[in-house]
Amino acid sequence: MKFISWNVNGLRAVLKKDFLPIFQNFDADFVCLQETKMQAGQVELDLPGYQQYFNYAERKGYSGTAIFAREAPLNVTYGLGIPEHDQEGRVITLEYPNFYLLTCYTPNSQGELKRLPYRLEWDQAFRDYVSKLAQQKSVIFCGDLNVAHEEIDLKNPQNNHHNAGFSDEERQSFSRLMAAGFVDTFRHFYPDQTDIYSWWSYRFHARDRNAGWRIDYFMTTPDLNDQLTDAKILTDVVGSDHCPIELDTTDLMKKVD
Repeated sequence: MKFISWNVNGLRAVLKKDFLPIFQNFDADFVCLQETKMQAGQVELDLPGYQQYFNYAERKGYSGTAIFAREAPLNVTYGLGIPEHDQEGRVITLEYPNFYLLTCYTPNSQGELKRLPYRLEWDQAFRDYVSKLAQQKSVIFCGDLNVAHEEIDLKNPQNNHHNAGFSDEERQSFSRLMAAGFVDTFRHFYPDQTDIYSWWSYRFHARDRNAGWRIDYFMTTPDLNDQLTDAKILTDVVGSDHCPIELDTTDLMKKVD
């Protein structure tokens, strides 16, 4: 099975940059999007063979998530079930017989870390949410988690220790998420890989210089470790300031003995 996650930085914008051919080329079982920046009715997508699920922010042109799935789920949940966290369309959960799949767009702490207190509240609420799901069955969640966990996850760590996405508080919060029982699948396969990133600023020709950050993740519960076959960062795919990431697994739809 193939899972794709991509912060598209505006679905309407990326549709003008060959999103549909790129989508078809993925040939994925699931495509999870973040930062769709749209409201209901603004886009009609022709994706034969896929179920489409959207979670929209109340604020127009902001945040938002989507999942396109070949297999219809048993159940769909939007948000975390906490009103203060569910106004920005940041989470969708699909339930299948053997696993949950979530797309997540974690809040950015913003300049001068002015939204860091809210970000840390969100992190705890999300951690609690996925931990409860993991008590029931396997969990896969993906998305722009807006944190580079270790120094090898960004080009210039020495200059970013007090910036959004690499503050000590955010990195410690991500460590708590892993300690709660979730695996960073890219590091599972490539623990020491450097110089591969999933986001580059539009400023200073950062992508051309590969001055990036790895802030997009597929996270899984450890019970799936034996069913993971690869994790990839698709740096050649353009259209957004993020590139897609990929998780490959065995057939998770097969009945568990």
